[in-house]
Amino acid sequence: QVQVVESGGDLVQPGGSLRLSCGVSGNFLSIGDMKCWRQVPGGQRDFVATIGLNGDHYYDAAVKGRFTISRDNTKKTAYLQMDSLHAEDTAVYYCNVRYRDTWSIWRETWGQGTQVTVSS
Repeated sequence: QVQVVESGGDLVQPGGSLRLSCGVSGNFLSIGDMKCWRQVPGGQRDFVATIGLNGDHYYDAAVKGRFTISRDNTKKTAYLQMDSLHAEDTAVYYCNVRYRDTWSIWRETWGQGTQVTVSS
C-alpha cells in the first residue's frame, strides 16, 4: 500500500508565503512524476505544477514565477514553495504521485489534500 500525505496548508495573508510538503510512504520500487493540483469548492481539480524524477518541472501559467516545486528523492518528498500568494490561490491542494509498484507496474495515487486559505 502506498500513501501520500500532504502538509503545510494554513491561513496566510495576501502577499505571504507557504511551503507545502508531499510525502510518500509504503512499498514501491520507485517514484516518478509528482504533481500538485488544487480544487475550490464546487470547482474542478486544476493542475498547478509537476516535477519529474530528474527535477524537470512545469507550472501552470497562473502560478509560474510565484510557485516553486522541488523534490528530495532520499526523503521521498516533494515541496511546493508558494510566494506572493493571492486570494485566488485559496483551495485544497492535492498531491498526485506516479510510482512503480513491487510488480514493476506504474500506478498513481492521490493524497488527502491540505487547505490553503489566503485572506486578510
